Amino acid sequence: MNLKQNIGKRIQEIRKSKKLTQEKLSELADIAQNSLSNIETGASFFTAETFENIVAALQVEPQELFNFGHFKSNDEMLAEINSMLKENPDKIAEFYRIAKAIIL
Repeated sequence: MNLKQNIGKRIQEIRKSKKLTQEKLSELADIAQNSLSNIETGASFFTAETFENIVAALQVEPQELFNFGHFKSNDEMLAEINSMLKENPDKIAEFYRIAKAIIL
């Protein structure tokens, strides 16, 4: 994902955590709903003014929109899991039991 997509996904994540619809957030941020949709999907970027409006409407600190380190692709997550298990071979059986319980 690129920067626009990550920020858009983060805005969407925060919006949903606050139980706001796109319609309500766009109203609070004084932007068109289709503009918010384009921002959330990474199709377009926002102006500084729109950024400030979204931050105020979401009631978060500006840097919160850049907190997207937890967004990882499946391949990245699998590589990280594999690395963790290689570094901790004694945890493989425990990890397997937990994963199997979740999946099955």
